[in-house]
Amino acid sequence: MINRILTMFAEAKDLITKRLRNDDTYIEIAYIDSLCDESKISEAIFVPFSRNQKPFQEIVEFSSEFKPVHEMTEWTSSLLRGYVLVHINGKYYSYDASRNIRIETQTTQVESSIQGPQLALTEDLKDGLNLIRNRYPEPSLAVEERTLGTVSKTRIAILFDNRKVNSKVLKNVQKKLLEINSDMLHSAGEVVRELVGNRKQLFPTTLISERPDRISNSIAQGKIVILMHGSMFGIILPVTFFDLMNSMDDQYEGFWMSRTLLIMRYFSVLLTVTLPAMYISIVSYNPELFRVQLAFSIAGSRSAVPYPSFIEVLVMLFMIEMLVEASVRLPRYIGSTGTTVGGLILGQAAQQAGLVSSIMIIVTSVVAITNFVIPNNAMAFAIRFLKYPLILLAVFYGITGVCIGMFIYFVYLSSIRSFGVPYFRLHGKLTRSAEGDLGQVSST
Repeated sequence: MINRILTMFAEAKDLITKRLRNDDTYIEIAYIDSLCDESKISEAIFVPFSRNQKPFQEIVEFSSEFKPVHEMTEWTSSLLRGYVLVHINGKYYSYDASRNIRIETQTTQVESSIQGPQLALTEDLKDGLNLIRNRYPEPSLAVEERTLGTVSKTRIAILFDNRKVNSKVLKNVQKKLLEINSDMLHSAGEVVRELVGNRKQLFPTTLISERPDRISNSIAQGKIVILMHGSMFGIILPVTFFDLMNSMDDQYEGFWMSRTLLIMRYFSVLLTVTLPAMYISIVSYNPELFRVQLAFSIAGSRSAVPYPSFIEVLVMLFMIEMLVEASVRLPRYIGSTGTTVGGLILGQAAQQAGLVSSIMIIVTSVVAITNFVIPNNAMAFAIRFLKYPLILLAVFYGITGVCIGMFIYFVYLSSIRSFGVPYFRLHGKLTRSAEGDLGQVSST
């Protein structure tokens, strides 16, 4: 065995191979030192073999921790996952001695929580399963494990409730996972791109979350969750537009408070998408929609601006996009300070120089703030893009173009399917009773 493994890993300097003999027992072991925990190997193999209190072959055969290896093709994958290969009397076994690099318990970083649990998923797959199992202690919770990536061999776990999951959606997801043929997969976003397939689609059809409470609630609604080793984010699917607009804190607030926040959220989406285009339409084509005093005020503030309103809008939106991107890329301890100072200086200087009007600064601020209200990051990015086609339509067709553009958006959203589930499906739960609604619709 050792000679064959040395041929397979000729350049691996961290490959450890040993031949041990004790009375009439002769064994060969092989493992990769950087992936294995030496204390586990010593406790399970070296110490029992050296003491010779019981035939080592009986220990191996009757222990549930030693798994028989029947094919030589499994040697490479076992070694690369942190297993120890043991050869004894013509039989081969593998023992899980993988080294687990533990980090401190993670708290939520992306999805902030006010009243809910502060604990987030970890990058270790077993720890993630432990967090979900503790929050969803049901025997019907099924866990399927497999590997993705021909080179990375990344372990994933598929979680769903057998009693509540939709069988058509489950088969669809399992089929797409089998079709993934990528070399390296290290993050949840890469898995989502492979699952969705259509990378030109603007709106997200999966939900990436770091919160165990959201994942547990999603499983209870009949959804499927994919956890990934090495990533602290879980993938929830299928999802609807309304799932992406809901925050977990809505579950912990009172009825009227949560409904008020939801209404404010949808109103914010409407504002961030339409406000720049409506500003161009009304200022350039239909100023009579304003009261006379407001129309004169806007005209007075724009009297020093040397170019049309749509140029003014594009300049300010471009500045805001740069500030948002800078806040993401800068180090955390200076990001908020730099963007705040930059925004104040740019806005005031641009207005005093006569490059933009004071009304435009208000419009731009409202657009930026309302976009930040959206709880899901992927949905916020998609909605940020929607205002630009509307601006183009407003330049040429005014309010009529904005109305046509919004109609096209609603038609497009209605046509999207998340693994066969309509994007505007109102009912949150996707159980077996809903299977007939899906029909034979192909997933996107």
